[in-house]
Amino acid sequence: MLDILSLEFMQNAIWASLLVSLVCGIVGSLVVVNRMVFLAGGVAHTAYGGVGIAIFFGLPVMITTIGFTLLASLGIATATVNRKFKTDTVIGIFWATGMALGIILMDLSPGYRVDLMSYLFGSILSVPGIDIWLMLAVDIVILGLVLLFYKNFLAISFDQEFARTRGVPVAGLYFLLMAMIGISVVMIIRLVGLILVIALLTIPPYLAQRKANSLGKMMLLSVLWSVFFCLVGLFIAYQFNLTSGATIVGTGSVCLSLMLGWDRIKKAISTS
Repeated sequence: MLDILSLEFMQNAIWASLLVSLVCGIVGSLVVVNRMVFLAGGVAHTAYGGVGIAIFFGLPVMITTIGFTLLASLGIATATVNRKFKTDTVIGIFWATGMALGIILMDLSPGYRVDLMSYLFGSILSVPGIDIWLMLAVDIVILGLVLLFYKNFLAISFDQEFARTRGVPVAGLYFLLMAMIGISVVMIIRLVGLILVIALLTIPPYLAQRKANSLGKMMLLSVLWSVFFCLVGLFIAYQFNLTSGATIVGTGSVCLSLMLGWDRIKKAISTS
């Protein structure tokens, strides 16, 4: 088992798991407490347009997709910041347009099918070293922003109207959070694929929320859960030659099911 740790691709995969887990824990917690899961899903699927652009024009996939997704996230934020009742419509439009653009450009790009599977379902075992450094840079930026605006994020996460009366720039923070979601989604796509992004953004924060009494503790516990899911899922994928994204999310789903089942058992015992 220890022999595989000497393999460069496995080392890159482990580093990618740790770096993505940090983003999942921090941004995922904000997504969950602000009830923005559907928004994050829309951003994730819109990101596929960036993948298509990168492959069609022969550009660096991760950098191009980050740029495209960042613009799309800000577009969604602009359309929904003062029109929350139209959020589902806006997300549907961006979701469909991004996916359609990505699929069309993939169709026009010869030999695309391997890349299609990789970005739909993840390919953590093929993460190159250059992507690791880019992930590290993204982590530093997101961690810095959250530390800088932590109190404001805390305020808007639990009572936006009160935060607004206290002079907190709610709209500006909404744009910032949407941008952070967009950048984070691209990192997570590299790990578990577009189809399973939402699972990794929501399962760890949900489990963490059950034991946390503050947003900061929720973020920390969520990071730890993400690390556990990613590393266990990674080694299962390697050992049994399975798709890494599915094994990572599958690990999280099993843990969630076990915890919910245990809660039901405890409740049944206490009421009997």
